[in-house]
Amino acid sequence: MLKRKGRQTIQLLSAPVIKAHAAVAGKKEGQGPLKNCFDLISEDSYFGEESWEKAESHMLKQCFTLACDKGRLAPSELDYVFAGDLLSQCISSSFAFKDSGLPYFGLYGACSTMAEALSLGAMLVDGGFGENICAITGSHFCSAERQFRFPLEYGALRAPSSQWTVTGAGSAIISSSGSGPQITNVTTGFIVDAGITDANNMGAAMAPAAYETLKAHFNDTGRTPNYYDAIFTGDLGILGRDIVQDLFKKDGVTLGPEYMDCGVLIYDRLAQQVNAGGSGAGCCASVLCGHILDCLEKGIWKKILFAATGALMSPTSSMQGGSIPGICHAVSIEMEGA
Repeated sequence: MLKRKGRQTIQLLSAPVIKAHAAVAGKKEGQGPLKNCFDLISEDSYFGEESWEKAESHMLKQCFTLACDKGRLAPSELDYVFAGDLLSQCISSSFAFKDSGLPYFGLYGACSTMAEALSLGAMLVDGGFGENICAITGSHFCSAERQFRFPLEYGALRAPSSQWTVTGAGSAIISSSGSGPQITNVTTGFIVDAGITDANNMGAAMAPAAYETLKAHFNDTGRTPNYYDAIFTGDLGILGRDIVQDLFKKDGVTLGPEYMDCGVLIYDRLAQQVNAGGSGAGCCASVLCGHILDCLEKGIWKKILFAATGALMSPTSSMQGGSIPGICHAVSIEMEGA
């Protein structure tokens, strides 16, 4: 139990390294504020495939290959792949890796999946069960709309509180050796159900889970928000971000400018008409692997907390009037010696 710090947090004593990372984005994302951070921007939403679902799978394969190339690793040198997406049975991920010959774990944490993959991959490396592990997630606007909302052909109006599913993917190679940002702590969230039933208001549904996980992380580690140069939640959008800030204010804690949300960062909200901001498993993954980790490596930040959030609902549960439970997992990422 030496590595446990409180109820929900584990300290990774070996501090696994993110040896390489890559981000792929769609055309709309490539026109946003982070356009210079992505390794590849596709001008074709089909990624050369015949369906959006196959396009999402192709995008994941591209992202995986880019990360391996940047890390100078052959895919065969990977011990495990942790992958996930938003589609039923995680078909984008499973079809992307079905011919890879790699030991594969398919994950579903909705938009929190990248933090889940990083957490599990880092714990395996820290435990000595693997030397090189890939964490990868993605999402596609068109495939997500078809599954969760309305086919694009309907031209349905979007509520002001709704978010735009990011077409993008992020991939990180977690290793037992090498140089790069280190994963030092993992705080696993628990499911929080705030009773929100509006599928067009995901930020409000997920914000309480983000608050609970961040609070648990600070309590378990004894750290305060000021310990980090930057704190990122994943895909709450502007409404959910504001709710998290309000919840902490009630505790007498002010989350200052170091607190940001990936769903707010990836788009120019007003100019790109994405309402409350971005969402999707590929949102925080592409922001992490295309922007945040680059800033760590350049010395802009030395210590960040990455807390990705997810809405654990399905089209069936929504149609039956069910509420939308939320989840959030947090990962401390620090440069060596920070």
